[in-house]
Amino acid sequence: MGILPVLEWTSWNISFGSPGPGSEPLSGPWYSTHKTQLLGVLLAAASNFLISVSLNIQKCAHLRLACQRELKPCYTSKLWWCGITLLGLGEVGNFTAYGFAPIALVAPLGCVSVIGSAFISVIFLKKTMRAADILGGTLTVTGTYLLVTFAPNVPQELTERRVQNYLVSWPFLLYWLLEIIIFCILLYFYKRKAVKHIVVLFMMVALLASLTVIAAKAVASMITLSVKGKMQLTYPLFYIMIVLMTTSCAFQVKFLNQAMHLYEVTAIVPVNFVFFTTSAIISGVIFYREFQTAALLSVFMFLFGCLLSFLGVFVIARNKKEEHLQTPFIDCGHIPGQKLTGKIQPDSQSSCYGTLNSEDNFLKSQS
Repeated sequence: MGILPVLEWTSWNISFGSPGPGSEPLSGPWYSTHKTQLLGVLLAAASNFLISVSLNIQKCAHLRLACQRELKPCYTSKLWWCGITLLGLGEVGNFTAYGFAPIALVAPLGCVSVIGSAFISVIFLKKTMRAADILGGTLTVTGTYLLVTFAPNVPQELTERRVQNYLVSWPFLLYWLLEIIIFCILLYFYKRKAVKHIVVLFMMVALLASLTVIAAKAVASMITLSVKGKMQLTYPLFYIMIVLMTTSCAFQVKFLNQAMHLYEVTAIVPVNFVFFTTSAIISGVIFYREFQTAALLSVFMFLFGCLLSFLGVFVIARNKKEEHLQTPFIDCGHIPGQKLTGKIQPDSQSSCYGTLNSEDNFLKSQS
């Protein structure tokens, strides 16, 4: 009673990768098909956790520098350089993961940074763990499970010829033109109008990230093929992709560091996850055509996983206030004849620097 026939047991063991007659552990058809992608998933998860640690270390360095009497640039801090080094290692791990798994599978694993940052900030920045963080983390992990489960499984040999054909395809050319136009508009508001809103910053980061993941996927895959014996490193396109990847990544660090100086890590990481994941998935769909043969149900469940992940990160980021860095000052109390909200000290470039507003007006009337 309750005993399956020998043939059914053998079939069950082989189907689920369990050790059966004549088979080793994890030797079933699923593992044989997905073992390359599994390596990419593990690399991406570990790398994103390392990135969450690095971002918290950088924020801690910014806070320490702001509390000093003599303000110094961030690159003078050893702690900041430690965070940058960990960030670089994490990005290298993510880059390697793109050589083993599709973009749509690697990019959503940025949720590890979201969950890791929410917990690590309790240690580094002495934050308080909220119920919203736990709820948001649960939603994010559930959504990411659906993303990974229903992500496209389309193994491609990204040779130089195939990447070149993708580069000159009409869908990608139109997508690239639209990206350039949007980025120029955002850069105008950022530079000319001094708009430092978090959405503006991370939209520029996301637009650059879409180019980064396209180039990283091509470079990592061509290196993998070269190691296997199909040499791809002699083509000029390989080095063009390296230049594109490093340049776009450098500008990402610039805008990300600006956001780190203005906003809290627990707000930065979720917003960055939403924008980066969206741009990476779109670039993978348009450039590498990763969902070209996917079933309608798989696409629907994948989008539902995106919705759950994004909802989770917004729950984590809810009610997060902008952090104002502390600067040393001397409280002189209330000054007679001046409002509490009034401007007491003129600008340091003014000729009347060192006088009160009333004295400044008196001097102007005398002149």
